[in-house]
Amino acid sequence: MAQISGAVDLSALASTTSASNAGVYVTEVTEASFEAVVRKSIQHPVVIEFYSSKAPESTTMGEILSSMANSSGGSWLLGRMNVDTSPQVVQALQVRAVPMVVGVLGGQLVPLWQGSMPKEDAEKVIAELLKMAAGNGILGKAEPQGSTEVPGEEPEEDPRYTPAYEAMEREDYLGAKAEFDKLLAENPRDTLAKIGSAQSGLLLRVAGLDLPLSNNAEDLLAQADGENPSIEAILNAADIDVALNQVAQGFARLTTAIAESTGDDKEKLRVRLLELFDTQDPSDPEVLTARRNLATALF
Repeated sequence: MAQISGAVDLSALASTTSASNAGVYVTEVTEASFEAVVRKSIQHPVVIEFYSSKAPESTTMGEILSSMANSSGGSWLLGRMNVDTSPQVVQALQVRAVPMVVGVLGGQLVPLWQGSMPKEDAEKVIAELLKMAAGNGILGKAEPQGSTEVPGEEPEEDPRYTPAYEAMEREDYLGAKAEFDKLLAENPRDTLAKIGSAQSGLLLRVAGLDLPLSNNAEDLLAQADGENPSIEAILNAADIDVALNQVAQGFARLTTAIAESTGDDKEKLRVRLLELFDTQDPSDPEVLTARRNLATALF
């Protein structure tokens, strides 16, 4: 059993910081990731540009759309899909010429245009898509997808998070949570602070279990995996799973227990699962899958 203390990797938080600062809202879509990108449209508008490296006009359209997406501040996410390497999607959507641009709202494709389009006209079309999204209650913001930093250069750390990072490094999780909570009070939409606060809270709970000795953790996990485990044992085991980066296992443990529980026990398990969701990037596929499983378990 791995050591619990400090098991949550702070590099994930640091990468979220650099991504948030960079404001990149463009992602390359493959056949494997297409469905996941479409699912994001439940939270915020998505625009997908089908392009080909063999078509010069695709390059120009891609540059225009990428600039627009990165300037939007996360109002929408641009997904760029190479038709030359995506034959199944191309056939399913009947993409006959590129560039072709579609919107996605709530998982439904909205045809926008085919061929080249001046930036001014493209901005008007996207503005109409955003109005349609608002009318359907799709008001979320896209998460930054990457970094605009120059390769080989060290990213600058945002000094606002330094006290929280330092507290985490010295395993002062209570202090770290207080620092992250201060940032959240200033900006409730600060994704990094929200993740940091949730991770600090998780490590606080795990530290309270007195688990530096691996056999203690193994005993608690065995209790949760045994017959008729207590709700407390399940909650503790899920915390241990996520703290050891076995995120899917922790989520599955809770959703299974939620489906089998009633009343106050069901609510305790649901609340803990939501707390653990907050320790991860909200667009993480494991979080999205677990949210769907939670809905099934509840109803």
